[in-house]
Amino acid sequence: MKFSGSGILLDIEGTTSPIRFVYDQMFPFVRRELRSYLQTYWASEALTEACDLIAQDAGYASLQAWSEHVLNSNACDSTQQMALVASEVARLMDADVKATGLKRLQGLVWKDGFESGELKAELFPDVANGVRTWQRQGMDVRIYSSGSVQAQKLFFQHTIEGNLLPCFQAHYDTTTGGKKEAASYAVIASDYQLSSDKILFVSDIVEELDAAKMSGMATALSVRPGNHPVTNPHQHPVIRSFAEIECV
Repeated sequence: MKFSGSGILLDIEGTTSPIRFVYDQMFPFVRRELRSYLQTYWASEALTEACDLIAQDAGYASLQAWSEHVLNSNACDSTQQMALVASEVARLMDADVKATGLKRLQGLVWKDGFESGELKAELFPDVANGVRTWQRQGMDVRIYSSGSVQAQKLFFQHTIEGNLLPCFQAHYDTTTGGKKEAASYAVIASDYQLSSDKILFVSDIVEELDAAKMSGMATALSVRPGNHPVTNPHQHPVIRSFAEIECV
């Protein structure tokens, strides 16, 4: 497909990286390491903020308020609170909920995995060359994913093709808005300082592309090995490789 704009906005899972990497490696890493992470970093500011966000997603003002309500006590100790957080994280992950607090905490746990070298982001074969080519062409390439901005940066900093983080000008997560809401893409276009029609959004999820198209963006459906089959009708150009996007 030909694209005559100057901004490219990319999803991650199913667009730059195989879905199986996220579900077979990244999610199991969180399940395995979560309790140890909570015990090690419980007093840290970053973890406190993530736990408060999880509590807010559950309908409470803070972790403390959530704990007092659920545990029916004003004197909840840290062990009880950790167990509450771990249980809620497991529940959200089992349901594949894209909650902001969950994504923030997952990003913190993944940080240890990426920086230790145990996790290394898997990419589709054309991705590294594609984003590097766009960068050389002067394209403004950015990421919009349900994963936290911190997790996105770690992901692209530690890939099987090396550090790709310099190829991206900005990152967006669910704090910008839901990926199936047109208003989110309007906010992103404003941050680009480009008219929406000058931005191409690439994703494997038709509903996300529908929302981006409603905001005025150009769109492309990423069809990759291992992606969920697309059964609903759509009007988005299909690509199977970034090499199929011709910037003119």
